[in-house]
Parts: sequence; C-alpha cells; structure tokens
Amino acid sequence: MSLDELREKIDAIDNQMLELLNERMQVVKQVGDLKRASNAIIYRPEREKAIIDRLENMNKGLLTRPAIEAIFLEVFAVSRNMELPERIAFLGPEGSFTHQAAESRFGATSEYVSLRTIKSVFESVDTERVRFGVVPIENNQEGSVNETIDLLGELDVKIVAEIPMPIHFTFASKEDRIDKIEKIYSKDIAFRQCRKFILDYFGEDIPLVEVSSTSKAANLALEQEGTAAICSHIAAKLYGLTVLFENIEDSRSNHTRFLIISKHFNNQKGVMDKTSILLKTTDKPGALASFLKEFEDAGINLTKLESRPAREGESFKYWFLVDFDGHYKDDNVQQIFKHHKESIRFLGSYVKLC
Repeated sequence: MSLDELREKIDAIDNQMLELLNERMQVVKQVGDLKRASNAIIYRPEREKAIIDRLENMNKGLLTRPAIEAIFLEVFAVSRNMELPERIAFLGPEGSFTHQAAESRFGATSEYVSLRTIKSVFESVDTERVRFGVVPIENNQEGSVNETIDLLGELDVKIVAEIPMPIHFTFASKEDRIDKIEKIYSKDIAFRQCRKFILDYFGEDIPLVEVSSTSKAANLALEQEGTAAICSHIAAKLYGLTVLFENIEDSRSNHTRFLIISKHFNNQKGVMDKTSILLKTTDKPGALASFLKEFEDAGINLTKLESRPAREGESFKYWFLVDFDGHYKDDNVQQIFKHHKESIRFLGSYVKLC
C-alpha cells in the first residue's frame, strides 16, 4: 500500500472518530440536562477511572494505558465543559507544574485562573469564586507542602481527587547551542534536583540565578541573550523556547502529588479509594497510639500521618493529617468516625492513584 493510500485510510478513520465523538457529545448533553435538573455533580473521578480501567482491559491494540488516559481524559474534559463549564484555579504562574497537573485532568479547553499563592487558590475555592482548585501537597524528593496541609485545617474545603505526576525538567533557551549559554535561571528546588546535569555540562562556574518560578525563568530566558531556563516542558512551549535537553533531573523517580479541592464535594465509592481526615487528639497519654491501634484492629491501612502545629495560644499542641485506604462509607471506617466524632474532621474520600 502506498503512502497516499495509507493517508487516505487515516483520513477515513479520523472521519469516523469525529462522527463517534459527536455522537458521544450528544449523549453527554442529555446526561448534563439530567444532572442539572437534579443538581448532581458533574465531575466524577471514580467514574472516569472506571472507564479507563475498562478500556485498558479490553484493549488489544498498540495503545498503552498512559496513551489511553491522555486521549480520554481530554475527551472527559470536553464532555464536562459541555455538561457544565467549570472554572479551575491553580497555583501559578502559567506554565508551572501545577498548571500542567490541572490540564491533565481538566483539559485544554477549561477556563483556568492562575493565582500567585496556595492560599489564594484555597480562598477562591472556599468563597466559590471557582469550582475547583489544584495545589501541590507533597514531593517524594522534597517532602510535604506545609502550607497546603495548614490550609486544609483552616478552611472548609473538600479533597476531590489526587494527581500523582512525574516531574521532568527541561533545559530551554532561545539559543540553539549550549556553548552560548552564560547564565541559567530557575527556581531553587529545580537547581537542587538538576544539580548533576548542571555540573556535568557547565561545571561550578556558570551563574545560577534563582527566581520565583520555573515559568519566570522561561520568560527571562526568552528576553535575554546567552541565557537558559530549567523549567517544565509546558513553560518552554508557552514561551516558544528551544528545548536543548529533556528530563535533566537527577532522579528518575521524582514525583509530585497534587490535590484537586472543592467547596462541596463527596465522591461515590469506587473500587479502590483513599480517605483524608484531620485529627485533633487529647492531651491524655497514649491518645494518638490508641487512635492508630483502632485502625490496625479494623484492618485499615494508614498511608500518611503528618503533624502540624495547632497554633492555639502558647501551648505546643498538634493536629494530624491522616490518609488511609478505604471510603468513609465503609463500615469499619464509620465505626472509627463514630467513636471519634469530636476529634475527626472529614476532608474527602477519593480515587486512590498513589
């Protein structure tokens, strides 16, 4: 078969895909009408995961699960915007890894609001100026984002979903050769995580200029001759820089976990769920150990336990962020909730992805 014949075949398949997608959107529109009539929630992460799981199981072709996810998460995002357009706030600026995480779940066609601080994202969600917010919660190389944990305790918002995302840094510049680079811009954490690459290619002498974000670094590299940025791929693309090197981070296992938050949201039970709560224990000796023992006795696996200062007067009291496997409606979880109803604040049950 000739190249022209193969291209004609691809065109015919594309035409069929377009017809099927439009047919899907017609059904989506009907679903949206029903949901609006009953005031039902449009975004259902557990439903989306179930669809992708089903498609992966029936897949007999060349597409991998990441490829299926990339295609259908965008289809889901377009579908949600057809059902009910939503506004999403994220920790900016545009081109940040949080922006990338937001687009991975809400697609390129959603309405986004880039905000300068994590607190601004939380406050926009809490006041319902936006429907959803996307913020980082922890990095497996650098640890937890304390501001996010503190704000979960301060404001009345719910966790909708988690987004685990590999963090890959790009070396980008308006220059086309590295021997023209005389200065590198980036955020402090990016310099730390790409230290080996910098030493291997530039040694100790090249100036490293810390800026507020990797997006800012990309912008500066665009404006100045002889400079480069260590940034995200989306930032390099946004500012039209030439990507000289991809994946320059020292660790190939560098992942950040992001949270999607909303004001009023409860997920239905899925096949595999995770629940987050805040716990305030008493001053009684062994109170925390006793609480944790109840999880062991109930056969519930704890996945995260992090203390934060309660900031109550001059005392040294703490509250705890607790993540565990399961849904809040599970019987064994409900028993613990009832036993500690004065000490527990429920943050959300959501699809477990990490």
